[in-house]
Amino acid sequence: MALSPILSALYLSPLFYILEKQLKNLKILISILSFVNNGLFISQHKSISVLNANLFCSYNVISSLLTRFGLVVEHRKTKIFHFSRLYGVFNSPPLNITPLGGRVLLLKPMWWYLGFYFDQKLLLHPYIDFYLNKAISTIKCMKMLGNLSRGLSSIQKRCLYICCVFPITLYRFQLWYYNKASLDYPLHILRKMQQRAALWISGAFQTSSTTGVKTILGLMPIHLQLKKFYKRFYLRGFSLLSNHLFKLN
Repeated sequence: MALSPILSALYLSPLFYILEKQLKNLKILISILSFVNNGLFISQHKSISVLNANLFCSYNVISSLLTRFGLVVEHRKTKIFHFSRLYGVFNSPPLNITPLGGRVLLLKPMWWYLGFYFDQKLLLHPYIDFYLNKAISTIKCMKMLGNLSRGLSSIQKRCLYICCVFPITLYRFQLWYYNKASLDYPLHILRKMQQRAALWISGAFQTSSTTGVKTILGLMPIHLQLKKFYKRFYLRGFSLLSNHLFKLN
C-alpha cells in the first residue's frame, strides 16, 4: 500500500538526515530536494567530470541507504540534466551508473520535472510554448460551446476565459517573469493568445482591431495582468513563516 505524502515524509526524514551527514563526511557538495517519491540531486561546478563524480557517489550512497530502509530504487527512471551558460551546442559526457545497477545516462536537451519544462540555457521558451499551446487548444475546444446566435453569451465566454484559460497560460509564470528578465518572447506569444480569445468571445472578424475588441470586452493588457499577478504573489510571500523555504526578504 502506497504511503501518503505525510507518512512518506515522516518515514524518509531519517534517511535524508543520514544521507546529508554521509555526504558531508565525504566532502561531496550536493543539495537534495524530494517530493514524495521524486528525488533530485543538485551539484554546481565548472567541470563536468567533477559534477558526474559527485552525482555518481551521491547515487551510490542513496541507493545503499534506500536498500537498508527496505525501499526499491527504480533505476530506469533515473535521469541526468546539465545547465550551462556556454554559447552554442552544449555536449557533455554520459554518466555511467551500471556498476550501481543502473544504466548509462545520456544528456537530454529537455528536462521535465513536476510539470515544469527546462532547457539547457534556462530560457524557458519550451515551458512557455507548452502551456500556451494548451491554452490555445482549450480556446479552440470552447468554440463548440456557442456562437453569436446560440449557446454561451459573450459574458459567459469572457468568464470562461478568465477562470479556465488564463490560469493555464500563466501556470507558475514566476519562473520567467522577474526583475531584469527578457519578456519580448513571452509577451509576444501571450498577446497572440489573448487576441484569439478576444475574437472568440466577441465574435468579431479576424481583421478587427484587437485593441478595440479587448477594450470593449474589458480585458486588461497582458503585461498589466502579469504585473498585477506578480505583485499578488510577492505580497503573499510575506504571509509565510519566517523559517519557510520560500520566505521573501
